[in-house]
This record gives sequence, structure tokens and C-alpha cells, in this order.
Amino acid sequence: MTVAIRVIPCLDVDDGRVVKGVNFQNLRDAGDPVELAARYDTEGADELTFLDVTASSSGRATMIDVVKRTADQIFIPLTVGGGIRTVDDVDAMLRAGADKVSVNTAAIARPEVLGEMSRRYGSQCIVLSVDARTVPAGEQPTPSGWEVTTHGGRRGTGIDAVQWARRGQELGVGEILLNSMDADGTKRGFDLRMLAAVRAAVEVPVIASGGAGAVADFAPAVQAGADAVLAASVFHFGELGIGEVKAAMNAEGITVR
Repeated sequence: MTVAIRVIPCLDVDDGRVVKGVNFQNLRDAGDPVELAARYDTEGADELTFLDVTASSSGRATMIDVVKRTADQIFIPLTVGGGIRTVDDVDAMLRAGADKVSVNTAAIARPEVLGEMSRRYGSQCIVLSVDARTVPAGEQPTPSGWEVTTHGGRRGTGIDAVQWARRGQELGVGEILLNSMDADGTKRGFDLRMLAAVRAAVEVPVIASGGAGAVADFAPAVQAGADAVLAASVFHFGELGIGEVKAAMNAEGITVR
């Protein structure tokens, strides 16, 4: 059976506004998340991802409000990440209208939380977000050459990114959101080698993130093993449209939603 590829705009939300920068630096305002979400729904996006880049407890109430207002406006699945640390956090986001939650730092601190979340709410609700970078020269290498990072890619963990994706699958997550911190915001294309390595290690769907800059960048990510392709600034600032990305993949023989 051919799986139809999903196109997913990602909205980084900071204190109720969408922001975007390069490698999570020099953030600039990209608009109201509810308005952007409604626009993407109309334009044919298959899903949406919200990442709460403030992710503090003080920002949680703001994010819940944004999720509630967005869920009232759109008819496509919504994934919410950033600051999701406990089973109760998952509950709050799902009750607000999210369909899935994405977990990153909390899982690094205590991997068992992924199992607790997936058992309570089902694998289909839990996404493991992996912010991975090439291990810098001079640092202890990992088996694959990529490591998991925290703090927007600025802090290495020494955890092998490919092994971590496999561990997430073993713990019960339903998807891997694989974000290349080397490529993030650069618009030079997805990290195809890393995508292929993770694809070979897991059976759950893999979402490619980081590096989209042109319509021609998306098909190679799918050919490397992505089940979904995610981008942010190129959509927010009107450089690319959802429809033209889907048309370009279609032209390469890829089935899209």
C-alpha cells in the first residue's frame, strides 16, 4: 500500500505569536497562530505542528488558549510540542483540542515518560521530537555521527540520534519528528543522510524537518525515507505554497494527500 505523504507547516509560538529565525536565533514575528493555522487549513496542509518556544509554566496558559482557539478554526490534525513534561501536560493539550503532542527534553531526562504517555493516550498521540546535529569536531563521536541536542540545538547530549529514535519506537511513540539542527532555517535542503539512517532504524513514520528552501527540496526527503515533510518560514513568509510543494512531489511520482 502506498502511503500518501503529508505536508506539515510548523508554527513556532512565542508568547502567543508565531516567530521564526535561523538555528533558533534572531527570531522575527510571523503573525497570529490562529490566523496562520486557518490559512494553512484552507491551502491544503495535511496537519499542523505548534512548538511553544517559550515553553515555561507561565506560557502554558497562553499556549492552551492558542490551541483551543485554533482547534475551533481548523479541521486537520494539530500536534503541539514544547514544554510537554508529564502525562498531565499531555492531558491538558489534548483536552484543549490537540490531536498529538510532541515530546523532546522531558524524554531525554526520563525516557520512561514516553511509555507512560503512550500507554495512557495511545501511540498515535505521542511524537518523539529529535533535534539532532552532527557531533562537533573534537567532541566524543556517537556511533552514527549525529547526536541529540537540547536548548534549540545549542547543547549536545552525547546521545546517538539514530539509537534514540529507535529507543523512542521501543517505548511506544507513534512518530519521529526528525529536525536537523545543522540545516534548520538555512534553506539548503533536508539532511538526507540522517533521514535515511533513521528510516533504516525505525518502522514508525518519520517527519523530515529542517532545511526546506525550495519546492525541489521536498521530493528527495521522501525518497530518503520521510513519511511527512515539515517546513516553517518558507510557508509563513509566502516563499512557497502548500499546493506547489504537493505539485512538485506529484511530478516526481510521489503520492500526496
